Amino acid sequence: MTELSERADQVRPRWVPGVEARAGKFPGPSLIPALNAIQQRVGWLPREELEELARDTKRPRYEIEGLVSFYPHFRTTPPATVALTVCHDLTCWLRSGEERLAAVRARYGDDADVELVEVSCLGRCDIAPAAAVNEYPVAVSDIDALVAAARDAGVGHAEPTGSGRTGPWPNDPYPAGSDVAERYAMLRALLGGRLDPDDAVAVLAESGLRGMGGAGFPTGKKWELVRAAEPGGVTYAICNADESEPGTFKDRQILADQPHLVLEGLLLGMAVVGAEQGWVFIRHEYGPEERVLRAELDALRAAGVIGPDACGSGRRLEVDIFTSPGGYILGEETALLECMEGHRGEPRNKPPFPGTYGLHGRPTLMNSVETFADVPVILTRGARWWRDQGRGESVGWKFFAVSGHVERPGVYCVPMGSTVRELIDLAGGVSGGAAVGAVQPGGASSNFIGPDQLDLPLDFGPLAEAGTMLGSGALVVLAEGTDLLAAATNVLRFFRDESCGKCVPCRVGSTKAHEVLRGVLAAGPAGAPRLDEAQRARVLQLEEAMRKTSICGLGQVALGPVVSVLGLENRGS
Repeated sequence: MTELSERADQVRPRWVPGVEARAGKFPGPSLIPALNAIQQRVGWLPREELEELARDTKRPRYEIEGLVSFYPHFRTTPPATVALTVCHDLTCWLRSGEERLAAVRARYGDDADVELVEVSCLGRCDIAPAAAVNEYPVAVSDIDALVAAARDAGVGHAEPTGSGRTGPWPNDPYPAGSDVAERYAMLRALLGGRLDPDDAVAVLAESGLRGMGGAGFPTGKKWELVRAAEPGGVTYAICNADESEPGTFKDRQILADQPHLVLEGLLLGMAVVGAEQGWVFIRHEYGPEERVLRAELDALRAAGVIGPDACGSGRRLEVDIFTSPGGYILGEETALLECMEGHRGEPRNKPPFPGTYGLHGRPTLMNSVETFADVPVILTRGARWWRDQGRGESVGWKFFAVSGHVERPGVYCVPMGSTVRELIDLAGGVSGGAAVGAVQPGGASSNFIGPDQLDLPLDFGPLAEAGTMLGSGALVVLAEGTDLLAAATNVLRFFRDESCGKCVPCRVGSTKAHEVLRGVLAAGPAGAPRLDEAQRARVLQLEEAMRKTSICGLGQVALGPVVSVLGLENRGS
């Protein structure tokens, strides 16, 4: 039984006024780790395996079938010898993805050994157009060798993508080549009484560190709220490593290069808020990075840094990994909690927020990979040092995933407040020396900006004032001449496909808007504004309804990129 299951048996959700009814939702333990284990062992989920699981856990089959039908990673039919998945989202689309996909279909579409499926973003935008062969990530141009290997002895395990750096990233306070004994200094100080938890929270608050997963909530304030929620009660902590938005892959690189910082930040958070158990919730496509994390956790257990007597403090600190069964919606924090509790990943109405009513109804600290990775250096060097690293009024360092029409797609760490233009230049400029046509500065959920806005500082405030957002730290560059309406429609298709379906505005609105835009794209050439007055009014009406009435951020932002492109087209006409 997993640690999550054990704790679920011990802790009963507490009732809070205003919390959604839990009728029909089983209290646990979560069956998702067991389903993941069956699929990893067998390759799919046979009926007899599900029946045995139902008997062993005394859970009804309909509950299990409800889980299996919701999560895209679960298979109910035997896999082909070669499972070939190809991404069709924005960055891959920008880099001739449709033409490459057509070539792949021509080559393998009738092959009885190959199951070819178009999928949402694989988190490998730096090698776009991206694919995976039996879950081994690869550029579409390189799939033939892996398909041949899959037919033969198998593809094996992929290694994490290297960053190409010769030394630590700027947010790493530890020297290159250091090991567990030299690292985790702040955790040892906190557990050893040399660093007071209240002082740690104060330093984070003074530093100005904000959540780097997209919301930007002040980190020190969040830790303070969770710490004060129920002193002495059961509390949890979770690192949200489920980045799944097109163009976003910087957390993947941080996990590969800085597992020690991510885990130290998570452990520091646990120690501050009084949590004994924490998890890294990671998307299943990040198998190479998950193995890096597991190796680091094994080293921490062996060294006594975590366990029943963490760092010799007498305190219990345990960290496990929860592998996502798939779905972009799980990046939303309450949908993630629903998944970990063993339910369908549908967002909860808020308030209450996870800080007071989170996993199993207990106060839960949840931060992103990058946020946790920044905590050790701030506590090591101080709030003033962190603030001084930013540009102008901005504070600290910021990781960005840069993709699309650039010469060197990849992850870059720059001072917060650097401009869009500077980051594009750092990535080698626009491919082929072309001019910039548009940019999404914060991932698929951010609005497009035009070439006249390249000197915008990359920070929460300036981008919000310009009508877009910093978002997940994913900058996607579109060269001049790109069909912007087609690009925005591609983004909308992603949100339509990834809607959990719980609320009508998101489920129906995204579908209706996509139908309108597909019709427009089929009817006219790129260039001048192509929506007539009625079509434009319909899209704007749908955007307003979705933004104001959708339960979570997916539906609230899904049509924003489209509306921003309509504005750019008007300015250019």
